[in-house]
Parts: sequence; structure tokens; C-alpha cells
Amino acid sequence: MDDDQKKIEVCFSPAVFDCFHNPDAIVIVVDVLRASTAICTAFMNDVGTIIPISSANEAREYKHKGYIVAAERDGHTLDFADFGNSPFNFTSERISGKTIAYSTTNGTQAINMASSCYKVAVGSFINLRAMSNWILNEKRDVIILCAGWKNRFSLEDTILAGAIAEKLLESKSYYTECDSAHASLDLWLLAKNDIIGYIQKAAQRTRLRKNGLDDVIEFCFTRDLTDIIPVYSHGMLVKLREPVAFVN
Repeated sequence: MDDDQKKIEVCFSPAVFDCFHNPDAIVIVVDVLRASTAICTAFMNDVGTIIPISSANEAREYKHKGYIVAAERDGHTLDFADFGNSPFNFTSERISGKTIAYSTTNGTQAINMASSCYKVAVGSFINLRAMSNWILNEKRDVIILCAGWKNRFSLEDTILAGAIAEKLLESKSYYTECDSAHASLDLWLLAKNDIIGYIQKAAQRTRLRKNGLDDVIEFCFTRDLTDIIPVYSHGMLVKLREPVAFVN
């Protein structure tokens, strides 16, 4: 480690996020199956803004106010919502230029939890390269916050954390002394050559299959479909306006 290097940490669960207190850090919230992928897809399809909402009751209030609401719990679309959590719901015909109030089982709570840090962004496999390069450009400590499942560890979020960590560590601009970052990198190296095969053992993969919601699996693990970075600003997620300089 040299004095110019920045630190990578990985938080496996929102339940322990307070242990990673660093208000000057960038936080990357990842919820691969499906919230962070859906958010990145929405911006890829020209959504105006997304309001991340923690509770179902608050989401219902937004519906009463006339907002378009995407909301789910345990994978099921809530009865008052316009649609649920699949990335395939966020089509340009439905959302282009609009504000969407969005509430999910895990991901939107994690975004709001991290909102007091320097910057919060949403990461997925579909913006992996752009996200990694943006972090490198920011030159700040980074915490990758895995949304998990109801405060439990999740494989899919952890392997994405490892994929981001790999790119940052390879740059030599970042270092880690965090065991969970090392563990996430190790899992990523196990999974990276056959992600779809590896993820079959994941609990969320099983949940989606049982509910008939697993049509999104291949899409959610497809890398680099977009260079858009969703960032949190004044209570909303917006598209990053500054260009990202790409590093090979």
C-alpha cells in the first residue's frame, strides 16, 4: 500500500453497514437479482428519475399522489403497484422521461441506508466496466454494499462485489485489508468463467424459479450493456451527468 492508494471494503449485509462507517467514501449498492439491475435498465431506457422507497406503506402513499409505482415484496408485485421488480418491466415505452417511485424487498432500503455517505451509486453486471472506471476516476475509498436478502448474505451480490474489487485492485490505485473484500474476490474468481452455472446454487435463484420469475437470470449476469451510472441525489436516483473516462 502507498499513500495515494484508496481502500476497498465489501459489506455483505445491510445489517452490518454501520460497522463500515466512512462518510467520505463512495458506496456502491448492488442487488443483482433484481433491483440494481432493474434500476440500471431503467436508466438505459431513459427513465427521468427514480425515487427509492424503503417501506411498502410509503410506496402506497406515492401511488395515491399519482406517481407511477414499481413495488414488490418477496418477488411479488404489490397490489397497488403498476408493476414489479423485473428489469423487463422498465421499458422505454413505459418509463421514458418519467419519475418512478420504486420500492423493493432489499435494494431500495440499502440505497437509503447509505445516503449519508459522500456519494451513492447503483452497480450491476450490466454497468460493471463503467462503474469500475467511475470509481477509479473518483479516487476515494469505496464500500460495496450488498443488499442481500432480508439482511442475509447473498451469493449473487457478493460475486458482483468481487468483480468490481478485481478491476479496482488490478488498477493498483486501490488496496484492501478487508476480509469480506478478499472473500468476495475469491468467490468471483470461482464463478467468473461460468456465472450462470455457479449461480444455480444461490438461494435467490431458487426463489425466483419457484415464483416463475427466473426469466431475468441471463440478463442480470450480462456484462457491460450500458455505461450509465445511476447516482443518488437529493432523495432521488438520477443519471450521472459527468462523462466517465474509460481505463482498459
